[in-house]
Amino acid sequence: MKLKKETALVTGGANRIGKAIALTLAGLGYHIALHYHRSPKDALKTAVQIRKKGVICKLFCTDLSHEYGAKELIPAVLEKMSPVTLLINSASIFEPSELVSLDLDNLDRHFAVHLKAPYILTSTFAARCKTGHIINILDTHITKNKTAHFAYLLSKKSLFELTKLSAVALAPKIRVNAVAPGLILPPSGQNSAYLSRLAKRVPLGRKGEVSQITQSVKFLIENDYLTGQVIFNDGGEHLL
Repeated sequence: MKLKKETALVTGGANRIGKAIALTLAGLGYHIALHYHRSPKDALKTAVQIRKKGVICKLFCTDLSHEYGAKELIPAVLEKMSPVTLLINSASIFEPSELVSLDLDNLDRHFAVHLKAPYILTSTFAARCKTGHIINILDTHITKNKTAHFAYLLSKKSLFELTKLSAVALAPKIRVNAVAPGLILPPSGQNSAYLSRLAKRVPLGRKGEVSQITQSVKFLIENDYLTGQVIFNDGGEHLL
């Protein structure tokens, strides 16, 4: 590993896919600005793992569902760590909702975390950091119209559009890409058997691994002629 002089900001980095991405980036030599909100103990544990890789890791706690938290995150990171050249928008929530319920609070929460916060962070990154790379974490279901998690999926579809629009708006100094995971980790309350059952419907017939998501992130970082792209890391599920 060659230690970089650059910092990567990973939102939602205490657990799950965000954690795996942060650890992978640390392995590539990036210093890590690790954002978290409701998982302070997990964030501390993840930070210890990151530091064992020989890089700096600082923790940043803020609520991205509030506009102020999103606006202040990058300035707070730049005050302690610079330059920031990579932004990973991986913070996410996953709550069921239906269109007919008119649950506007649910809608607001999903759009705040999945669209408004990435929009603010992307804008602030462009204004303050000037050059670099942004990678958004989507969901393979952005190509479908499943309605059990209506607000969640609508907000992720919107993040997909933000990815493409910002790739054009910020070129050539900033690249913007995305990864859309499929059956990688079970949602809260479910286990791996749940994913194994669903995987029978996937063209490749199996669930994926977190390491395959981080491989896609590494590929997007290393291939600097890519922008506005989405890698569907889903065993072909988006094709159905």
